[in-house]
Amino acid sequence: MSTFKPIKFVNKDDKEFIKVLRERVDEYFKAKNISRNAEYRYWIKMVGMLTLYFGPFALISLGLFTSTWIFFGLWILAGFGIAGIGLGVMHDANHGSVSKNMKVNNTVGKLMNVIGGDALNWKIQHNVLHHTFTNIDGFDEDIDPGGTLRFSPHQPRKSGHKFQFIYAWFLYGFMTIFWITFKDFVQLARYNKKGLVQAKGKTYSTELVKMIFNKVLYYIGMVIIPLTLFPIGEMVSVGLYLGGFLLAHFVAGVTLGAVFQPAHVIPECEYPLPDENLSVEGNWAIHQLMTTADFAQNNPIVNWYVGGLNFQIEHHLFPTISHVHYKPISKIVKETADEYGLPYYNNKTFFGAVFNHGKMLYRLGRE
Repeated sequence: MSTFKPIKFVNKDDKEFIKVLRERVDEYFKAKNISRNAEYRYWIKMVGMLTLYFGPFALISLGLFTSTWIFFGLWILAGFGIAGIGLGVMHDANHGSVSKNMKVNNTVGKLMNVIGGDALNWKIQHNVLHHTFTNIDGFDEDIDPGGTLRFSPHQPRKSGHKFQFIYAWFLYGFMTIFWITFKDFVQLARYNKKGLVQAKGKTYSTELVKMIFNKVLYYIGMVIIPLTLFPIGEMVSVGLYLGGFLLAHFVAGVTLGAVFQPAHVIPECEYPLPDENLSVEGNWAIHQLMTTADFAQNNPIVNWYVGGLNFQIEHHLFPTISHVHYKPISKIVKETADEYGLPYYNNKTFFGAVFNHGKMLYRLGRE
């Protein structure tokens, strides 16, 4: 039986903004005569990110490097590949924005499993909880790091949190390896108790078996097979190989943290709480504007690598539109927000956004 009680957004007289915005975005696609789904740029990116991930791994497995520095350098590249697949490839697919054919979306979305994660868990945490209840403590798990960090002013503050602006980046580095090894299992059990697994038309036992199978297959493919069947097994020690493997995930974790957290955990964003009836006053779309921020909109390298997730406002308002369209849409969103006197938070640079996130970590750790 479901124990999950969702929040309701109490719409009053503020529906006009999203109605007008959707009409303007619809008109943009009609005028351009283009699809909301992915096009050639997305598929080129997919090839690029898969190459960035599997290319260094292949070179490592075959022992095609001349020094320990190059060995670790290849693992670092693979780490950027892991993050790149998560940011710019599987993310669109699991939102259903790659293709009108959901079989294509589901297939590409399974790349989450290829990098060690679990597509179903990700959809529940990200699509259902984060996108619906953004920055609402107790509902949005993206701002619930389990007490090690404080991402909301409504969470208990511990004495150690005053240093979180320093150690947070170290913890981000362990995010993906912890997630794929332990957190996925804990999440699946929790989501099952809340009825969220059943809401997806799945059963806990079946998904648990699939998860165990995928995790075992991942570690066999990434660790066991290279060390036993390929030249790398005779070139480096098991410890050195595992060190490189963990380095790749550390790079991926820091990268993901540096992209996702500055979009919501910054001084400008709000952290509303529901009332005793689990209601939040206002419109869902305006809630997204109040709790989300863009960054580095005009940086082509950032735009390409992070899969348009520097346009978080546009992504939260239109999650089923492929990220390749977010830049032109952002102008429409900002103009409409300005017209209605609504906030539109945007850090001009990537490092400015990261600094802003660090400033919020500092503030939450001491106030």
